[in-house]
Amino acid sequence: MGMTITEKILSRHARLDEVRPGMLLNARADIALGNDITAPIAIDAFRKAGGGKVFDREKVVLVADHFAPNKDIDSAEQCKLMRDFALEQKITHYYDVGEAGVEHALLPEKGIVVPGDLVAGADSHTCTYGAVGAFATGVGSTDLAAAMMTGELWFKVPETMKFVYHGKRRPWVSGKDLILHTIGRIGVDGALYRAMEFTGETVRGLTMADRLTMANMAVEAGAKNGIFIPDAVTEAYVKGRAERKYAFYTSDPDAVYHSVIDIDVAKLEPQVSFPHLPSNARGISEVGDVRIDQSIIGSCTNGRIEDLRVAAEVLKGRHIAPNYRLIVIPATPAIYRQALREGLFDIFLDAGGVISLPTCGPCLGGYMGILAKGERSVATTNRNFVGRMGHPGSEVYLAGPAVAAATAVAGRLAGPEQL
Repeated sequence: MGMTITEKILSRHARLDEVRPGMLLNARADIALGNDITAPIAIDAFRKAGGGKVFDREKVVLVADHFAPNKDIDSAEQCKLMRDFALEQKITHYYDVGEAGVEHALLPEKGIVVPGDLVAGADSHTCTYGAVGAFATGVGSTDLAAAMMTGELWFKVPETMKFVYHGKRRPWVSGKDLILHTIGRIGVDGALYRAMEFTGETVRGLTMADRLTMANMAVEAGAKNGIFIPDAVTEAYVKGRAERKYAFYTSDPDAVYHSVIDIDVAKLEPQVSFPHLPSNARGISEVGDVRIDQSIIGSCTNGRIEDLRVAAEVLKGRHIAPNYRLIVIPATPAIYRQALREGLFDIFLDAGGVISLPTCGPCLGGYMGILAKGERSVATTNRNFVGRMGHPGSEVYLAGPAVAAATAVAGRLAGPEQL
């Protein structure tokens, strides 16, 4: 009996010939990741457990991205604690202001995560790296402490759900729309502790940016991980940037799946997820007249250069609505520079928007765009729970960069074709 790509990666890292769903195993980690919110807790646990040196200073990655540059004294203390630890341990991959970006955009960009890896990160959206064909999942800070000490963690092998996408995408439909529609179809617990394997003819035509977005939001369906079978697109992306040797795994033809879900993309239009769940997805033609106060274009979900180019295409020659706020957040310094070189910043500024430094910012209610009571934001982020971006009485609508940009122009939920 064959294995899925998720099962193969877990079996190799557990040094087993084969694994099956439900098995408990101890697997070695290629990357252990923390940020300025989760790493300080892990560092405290590391110390209390008697940790002296991390298992491998090349494989522990620390990124200051949530509240950096520091927004207040507490965040400054958090970042200092992580910074001191990184310097003490001589961590190779420590990224602070000036070099830091949103971690889940930064690591693939720098080639730190490669195909075939097992990645454990103290952040729920660590599943992003499944886009390059890695098994990547979020863990708690105490688990991160254990991984930093030993280089290994316990896992239960998840069942795999296979999502087969077919058909030609309509204009402005991106990976964000595919994943919002998928979550809307199965629900926020529809893939609970399962692997979401994305495949099909449509997937083969997706850019790496689209794949990273889709894998990122697998956790919003309750998944343990999201993953793509590596192909020519993967090879083109990782070649020249990968820091280490990598391995392409695939799923066997006789692999056993929990379920196989077929999705016809040709019928799909740009999506919007209404408050207060990512599963409250509907097509842009079905949203009605919903007035919006702010657009956020950025985050680990949609802050890449491809996303900024789409937003700029919509905004070029246009201006945002009166009394509206448009905040654009490039996800990494490299993306920031590229957008600047391409003249995208001029388009955003001419449209009445502002440009932020690379940061998670408002996505988790941090800063750079917090909402007041009664305010509404359309955001290219990944969560829209109550109070996610500010006051509990505010609302967040999830969408791709095309809809976020068009909405800024219209002052209400709208797609580019509605302008």
